[in-house]
Amino acid sequence: MARFEGLAPVYTANSRVLILGSFPSVKSRAVGFYYGNPQNRFWKTVCGYFGEDVPPSIEGKTEFLRRRKIALWDVVASCEIAGSADSAIREEELADLNWLYKECGAPVILCNGGKSYGVIEKNYPELLSFAKKLPSTSPANPRFTMEEWHGALREAGL
Repeated sequence: MARFEGLAPVYTANSRVLILGSFPSVKSRAVGFYYGNPQNRFWKTVCGYFGEDVPPSIEGKTEFLRRRKIALWDVVASCEIAGSADSAIREEELADLNWLYKECGAPVILCNGGKSYGVIEKNYPELLSFAKKLPSTSPANPRFTMEEWHGALREAGL
């Protein structure tokens, strides 16, 4: 099984929310940026909340996140994985979430799915009171609701 590195975090010192995924999908790793699978509902959901179109470029998406005070990272920094499913993650090295939480200044953590929330629950209990588990935006998740995501963004003060 091949080992892959995750992506660098996107954040500013005045971020209002930190959104954590699990690990980049095959398509995200191929394009070199978060939620690179066009079927993933992340960009449509978050940009839609602000009434904006999804930026077509990595630079545009990065600028959107910074302008909207959203920090973005994954809980797994590197792992062995075949495919994209969270269940396929093996030999994981966790990201330093305490470091980013302090660096970005975000008072709220939104977890994109159960894997990211579970990593916080098990390995970062000091961050648990700031974290909210949301349904994964993955196209494989039939329980996704845009309304739940929009409500969490509203509660986060965005």
